[in-house]
Amino acid sequence: MKQPVWRGGVFLAALVPLLVWLYQAQTFALGPDPGKTLVDRLGQGALVLLLLTLCLSPLQWTTRWSGFALVRRQLGLWTFAYASLHVAGYLVFILGLEFARLPEELAERPYILVGALAWLGLLALALTSNRASMRRLGKGWKRLHRLVYPILVLVLLHMLWVVRADLTLWSLYAALGASLLALRAVRSIARRRACSPAAPRRG
Repeated sequence: MKQPVWRGGVFLAALVPLLVWLYQAQTFALGPDPGKTLVDRLGQGALVLLLLTLCLSPLQWTTRWSGFALVRRQLGLWTFAYASLHVAGYLVFILGLEFARLPEELAERPYILVGALAWLGLLALALTSNRASMRRLGKGWKRLHRLVYPILVLVLLHMLWVVRADLTLWSLYAALGASLLALRAVRSIARRRACSPAAPRRG
């Protein structure tokens, strides 16, 4: 598959749900509380995109196809975009831009703070996803971008707090997230063992 076609297809696949939800919101097709529904869908979309982004490396290891690496940055930025719209939707539709209520909201709903920490982590990754940052940070760039794994944990915790009455869908996301974290840990251990010097034999 040609690179422009592949990248364009991924771009459209990430954009279409957003356009559909915005259209549904404008046509009052999101139920009695369209603002909250839109906020929930944007948050879920961000989680799905985050999981898809984390799936790219295992897919590349398995298939040895470089195309997955070509769209990693794009999907990561889409994840941040959805998460930012989720935050903006909360501020507009849930908080009503009444920022004086925010301390009370944080006290009553700690999951908002957890979500905010996850968003700040995504912001750091988005701001340093360019080649200039890679050159400037050097080896520290990889260490910084490993924050994606604790970010995933924070996002899953945030969603768990929100949907704890019905854990069916959350369990699927959590199972996939746990599998990706376990796979990364196993690969990291294997690489460290492969790079470590062999133990001296006893005579």
